[in-house]
Amino acid sequence: MRAKTRAIDRLRAMRRREKTFVAPVDEAAASVSDHPTKNPGVVAERRGLVRSALDGLPEPQRRVVELAFFEGLKQSEIANRLGEPLGTVKTRARLALERLRSLMKREGTTQA
Repeated sequence: MRAKTRAIDRLRAMRRREKTFVAPVDEAAASVSDHPTKNPGVVAERRGLVRSALDGLPEPQRRVVELAFFEGLKQSEIANRLGEPLGTVKTRARLALERLRSLMKREGTTQA
C-alpha cells in the first residue's frame, strides 16, 4: 500500500511539473543539429531574443526563472535556495513567464 501511494504521488508530481515548467535545457541535447530549423543563424537570433527578454525581467523574477529552467530546480527547491516563501517564488515565476510571453509575442517569436 505504501509503495502504491508513493508511486501515485510521484506521478502526480511529475504531471504538475510538466504543466508548470519545461525540462531543464541540456546544451548538448539542444544542439543546432537537433533544432527543427537547423539554421544556426535563426537559433542564435532566438537565443539572443530570449536572453534579452530575460535581462528585461526584474532581478527576483529572472533569478527564479533561471533556477527553474537552467538548473532544473523545483519551486520548493528554489524557495529553499533563495530563502523565500514558496508562495513568493510561485508568484515570481508566474509573473516572469507572463512577462516573457508578452515580450516574445511582441517580437513575433511565439507560435501561440
